[in-house]
Amino acid sequence: MEKEPLKVEEKQKSTKSYIVYHFGTSGIAVAAATAVTHPLDVLKVRLQMRLVGQKGPLTGMGRFWAQMIRNEGPRALYLGLLPALARSASYGGLRIGLYEPSKSVCEQAFGSSNVLLKVASGAFSGAVATALTNPMEVIKVRLQMNPNSGRGAIREMQKISSQEGMKALWKGVGAAMTRAAALTASQMATYDESKRALLRLTPLEEGFHLHLISSTIAGTMSTLVTAPMDMIKTRLMMQKESKSTGSYRNGLHCAYKVILTEGPLALYKGGLAIFARLGPQTTITFLVCEKLRELAGLKAM
Repeated sequence: MEKEPLKVEEKQKSTKSYIVYHFGTSGIAVAAATAVTHPLDVLKVRLQMRLVGQKGPLTGMGRFWAQMIRNEGPRALYLGLLPALARSASYGGLRIGLYEPSKSVCEQAFGSSNVLLKVASGAFSGAVATALTNPMEVIKVRLQMNPNSGRGAIREMQKISSQEGMKALWKGVGAAMTRAAALTASQMATYDESKRALLRLTPLEEGFHLHLISSTIAGTMSTLVTAPMDMIKTRLMMQKESKSTGSYRNGLHCAYKVILTEGPLALYKGGLAIFARLGPQTTITFLVCEKLRELAGLKAM
């Protein structure tokens, strides 16, 4: 008679452990990838904010990187690192962690797991994760653009909320959600489908080489899809509540004004930096996440 409650308690612990491991492995993997690729994120933001409202040649990534180090020192490449890591752990854990449950719900509801349902599952998990963690992204972007502020993440948040209001912490949330939905949908669905195709068509088995090739394909696809949305998101987050500087009403208006005043190619400002960052970040994320899941006793993604 006493064994049944123990079984129930053991099951509850097992379920709690699974949830912690499931979301924890995703968050740690994204944070690890962010730590490695953060300098490229700083570079990307700086390139996206160059020549705002003006047409002009796009500065090369290498040349701009050298200018930054010469003018501001190597520390400039790690501006906003703490909020970036905090956001990565929470946003990454939710974005990747919610994908499997969302996909399972779709499979149960529609009785299949085709690529469109995987895209929808990825879009949902990315949008939800971003809506919850947008303030950390705003703070990170502001710190990356202000090397001489001397403020940490907490003081930057206080400054934004006192001068611009709490709503400012959700600036660009629409564009960020769109970008995250597109990123997660393209990244997760491509990784999922690539793994299935490679397992079916090649001698590869579940393991490092399969994860490496699949994540590289996913990183390339997600960069092509999200680069313009990333640029628009950065512009919106850098706006201040001022008649003189607050020139974008929403994501579509921002895209229209950028194309009108800076040319269509401006939507891909920082595009090479995005690819240089997102490609390795995607690869590191999936490799680390798959390994952590294996160590935690979870099935492969």
